[in-house]
Amino acid sequence: MPSARQEFGAEAEKLVAQWYEDNGYFILDRNWRCAEGEIDLILRRDRVVVFCEVKARTNTDFGLPVEAVTTSKQWKIRKTARRWVTENGAPIAGELRFDIASVLNDEISLLEDAF
Repeated sequence: MPSARQEFGAEAEKLVAQWYEDNGYFILDRNWRCAEGEIDLILRRDRVVVFCEVKARTNTDFGLPVEAVTTSKQWKIRKTARRWVTENGAPIAGELRFDIASVLNDEISLLEDAF
């Protein structure tokens, strides 16, 4: 049974996924895992493939959600994305983009091309 924290994170991911779909993106994968790590959302719009890390918090006591995506986390996401592209036959894309979606009290703040 998922913990309250896991359920909170899952709800935030659903909220962000819906935002992307409402803005013309197609979801390719959700919570894609491999030995290198996990990517919350993998999306596509036109020729852009987006790898999105979703961070959610109920308050800013420990900073903004986006601040949780450290340099080492960015490196891990890039490595995982490289594996996804390899395993999925490198979809024809003009661009790969890494976004961070912060969810704070059900409000989404999206940082496109974050790293």
